[in-house]
Amino acid sequence: MEFGIFLNGFIPGMAAHHRPSEHLALMRELDIAIKADKHNWKYVWFGEHHSLTEYSHMSAPEVAMGYVAARTERIHLGTGINSLSPRKEHPVRYAERAAMLDHITEGRFEWGTGRGAGSHELKSFNIMDPSSTKAEWDEVAPEIVRMWEQYDYEFHGEHFTVPTPHNILPKPYGHSHPPIWMACGNPPSFAKAGSLGIGAIAFNFEPIFELKGRIDQYKEAAADPKQILGDFQNNNVMMTNTVICLNDRKRAREIAMHAGLGYLITLVNLYHDTMPKSMDERTWPTPPIAFSDLGGDEILDEIIKAGLMLCGTPDEVCEQVAAYQTVGCDQLVFGMTGGMTFDEHLEMIELFGDKVIPEFDSNPEHSTSIYRRNAAGPKYPSHNNPVPEDLKHTVLPPSAILPLES
Repeated sequence: MEFGIFLNGFIPGMAAHHRPSEHLALMRELDIAIKADKHNWKYVWFGEHHSLTEYSHMSAPEVAMGYVAARTERIHLGTGINSLSPRKEHPVRYAERAAMLDHITEGRFEWGTGRGAGSHELKSFNIMDPSSTKAEWDEVAPEIVRMWEQYDYEFHGEHFTVPTPHNILPKPYGHSHPPIWMACGNPPSFAKAGSLGIGAIAFNFEPIFELKGRIDQYKEAAADPKQILGDFQNNNVMMTNTVICLNDRKRAREIAMHAGLGYLITLVNLYHDTMPKSMDERTWPTPPIAFSDLGGDEILDEIIKAGLMLCGTPDEVCEQVAAYQTVGCDQLVFGMTGGMTFDEHLEMIELFGDKVIPEFDSNPEHSTSIYRRNAAGPKYPSHNNPVPEDLKHTVLPPSAILPLES
């Protein structure tokens, strides 16, 4: 099992309305990603949301990725997620940015896609019916692969067109294209992602034993994919959760018991109205309830047992992570937790990375890199590729690219 972090630009309280504080919070999240690169974490996912005050100020993840890419060496950077409605942006722009990020990261980019998770942000782009984005995703996603591979791309669709042949540039870095993922919220979407041969980005809104059915649906479909979307199958289920892993067990549990931990959930329930609400259904501005008010240690232990949160020392968290391995999760990803200081987040990144991850992930190579390396070849051959076949995977010397100085 592999591990990652999820950055969303979560800026609670008055800091969200104070520009210097907003800047500090955003830069600190990027510093967390840079630190994770040095402590065995394999993935960092960057949310993309629009006009969601406090919950997410990460509206342009590709910009943040360029900053982090220049300061990291190993960690993969993923969009979580690019919503693909052509009413938001022409699909050519998705293909261009993804391919450019693939170059900037030298193959460390992961392309996470979806429809958008809430009506409020969709309305930012004059999209009034959230259900209308399903057909748009179905049309756009496979066309991005064609844009990456063909030198004479042309398309006349229901939702967008490229009316005459165009060479969409740049082409992705190296062999094949970035791994493709899809956000999954309900059981049918897990099966859909598996049948398309792409990874599932999932969110933990229910006890872990109830997640197994969704993961099983994905794995059953992935065992015999009907139509692989790209050049290769990305057989991966990623699940997000909360972790509070500190050397000080008492402090870790204090953070978990505090109402600040639930504040983020009230914002999720407010903005993500196309997804199931949390079990308590508390929605901003209704204040969250602290576990300390519901029964203290006893209720916290039940929450941990159900897999809705990981909390404690590295040894305790190792036992809790094992449950996710049991239900078939391939990648476990953690968001930034409310109630923790910046220094505690840094401690958690180092401690979990050094003490927990090696117990579950001993392979230095990313699973998605292995899948990509084994891609057989382009899914959509071009009829106008100017590069001879024997040079397609060759790095030409500068003298063959740039004129020599006199």
